[in-house]
Amino acid sequence: MDQDIWQLMDSGMLYDPAAPALKEVQQSRLALLNEFNKLGGNPSKREELQQRLFANVGKSVYIEPPFYANWAGMKVSLGNNVYINFLCCLVDDAPIAIGNDVMIGPRVTICTASHPLDAENRRKGLQYNKPVIIGDDVWIAADVFIGPGVSIGSGSVIGAGSTVLSDIPAGVLAYGTPAVVIRPVSPEERKGC
Repeated sequence: MDQDIWQLMDSGMLYDPAAPALKEVQQSRLALLNEFNKLGGNPSKREELQQRLFANVGKSVYIEPPFYANWAGMKVSLGNNVYINFLCCLVDDAPIAIGNDVMIGPRVTICTASHPLDAENRRKGLQYNKPVIIGDDVWIAADVFIGPGVSIGSGSVIGAGSTVLSDIPAGVLAYGTPAVVIRPVSPEERKGC
């Protein structure tokens, strides 16, 4: 593998995602992801494939297929007790870190990749990537988009249909397009009332 292109991918700098060194690895990863999505209710095979797909996988991780990821989870770290509902799409060109006890609703997209505003560089097919970090005890409701470089603090809730383009602090309810902090999660809500 061409180490320089892999380092460039994670640097936040422009690079060519169609570089042959990347495409060859990506195709083999996507074949593995396709195998995962075709699995029936075989929990041991599911766990085995999750270990092969992701950079790190905690205990009690469940992903409802179909599941999509540009690199089949190669740069994704999942904590313990993570639930990912169907039709989740991870544009995992840069690292995605998902903490413990995280719930991700259906049709959520977490995107680390973006393209330059400059049309000439877009015509060249160039892109850049920024990592995404999701803290512990986060709930991301259905149909949420999380953009490159975003961090979501522990204990926060992202409301359905939101577009998250900037960091969200810990312990808040945020929603909207773009998502904004609505209010803190109350002590009663933390207890499940």
